[in-house]
Amino acid sequence: GNVMNPVDSVNVPDLPPLTTVLVWTMNSLYRVVVTEGSNVYVQGGPFFRDPTSAHLEGASIEGGLLMVGRIAVGLLMELRTVDNHVVTSPVLAITTERPGDTVTH
Repeated sequence: GNVMNPVDSVNVPDLPPLTTVLVWTMNSLYRVVVTEGSNVYVQGGPFFRDPTSAHLEGASIEGGLLMVGRIAVGLLMELRTVDNHVVTSPVLAITTERPGDTVTH
């Protein structure tokens, strides 16, 4: 299985393609799969019933202060899709699951 790494924040453009980031917010769980740079597929919450192509804008607080490309505990996650700009409730926890992380028993 893959190693789940709990983290306080991730810089999405630094992650290898196909890294899965699980983001628990106050209201929902989002599964974010990195494609390239800040481009992702996101599934979860009220807006993304199916995996949806999106651009991760970054982490913010109410009213601004965006940390571009980042997802961070305690901040909101902002995503942009073709039709939509989505701001989640505050992030409570993040885990990353890198492709090829394996555990030997």
